[in-house]
Amino acid sequence: MEPTITPLDASFGATITNIDLATMDDATWKCVEDAFHEYAALVFPDQNLSPEDQYIFACRFGDIEVTRPGSEGQTVTISNEKPDGSVFSADDARFKSLRGNEGWHIDSTYMPLAAKAGILMAKALPSSGGGTELADMRTAYDALDDSMKDRIAGLSAYHSLYASQAKIGHIVETGTAYGFHTKGAPLRPLVRTHPVTGRKSLCIGRHAFRIPGMDDDAADAILEELLDFACQAPRVYSHNWALGELMIWDNRCVMHRAMPYDFSETRILQASRIAGDPTTDLAPTKSDDHANGFKPTATNKIEKIASV
Repeated sequence: MEPTITPLDASFGATITNIDLATMDDATWKCVEDAFHEYAALVFPDQNLSPEDQYIFACRFGDIEVTRPGSEGQTVTISNEKPDGSVFSADDARFKSLRGNEGWHIDSTYMPLAAKAGILMAKALPSSGGGTELADMRTAYDALDDSMKDRIAGLSAYHSLYASQAKIGHIVETGTAYGFHTKGAPLRPLVRTHPVTGRKSLCIGRHAFRIPGMDDDAADAILEELLDFACQAPRVYSHNWALGELMIWDNRCVMHRAMPYDFSETRILQASRIAGDPTTDLAPTKSDDHANGFKPTATNKIEKIASV
């Protein structure tokens, strides 16, 4: 039975049915891989993969990025549920991390090696909300006028999880968790070229915070302008999860965010993150002063309050 590919009602993405990801042969995998490069985001209903089967599927795309100690060779969960079945409170660091994910972002741009792709599968869902939105950074770049394309050509921005979390009041001790590292803030071009398709796309999002050679206020303004422009219809797809459904997106040209939900209800997504290619996704780093202690102000800017 041939897989059926149905484009989403957006500038990108497709749903693939008539497929079992746990048992697909090489010909079916080639169909999935080609669709991944063409559509940049794929939805697979009714998969219900075990953690082991999801890991095997994820490995077809490349090496797995290790985001938690001891997670080598396995999937992880993105959840507001504690091991005892209760949910995180607003004072918990995990709660603040999940709330940070509600801002538009590209995975691991704050690490020296950014991710290639992200995979999520729904295991437990709240009664409402808790979806995932994706935004197409390829057509966002294409839709820019020539003056903006000329304005951002050759510009780069630093990316920092310290900076993005500080904007929501989450201050983290340097070097204490994944993403809050001591390697410095990666410097990434605002416009990147996809290594397979050759298409240009925007590399922006909440982790981007400073442009070398530009006043910080001016840099913030252009980054916010690009973000607001990029995340508009038809470049946005809002996914409402069904149990057992799996979604993968190309982190090199798609931005995403979690949608809010009632945190008193459980939400569990089984997750895999594919590591990027060092030849195309590795970025130079510079000392990240945001790691040295910042606080948000009333205008949502960030001020230095301490140093290590």
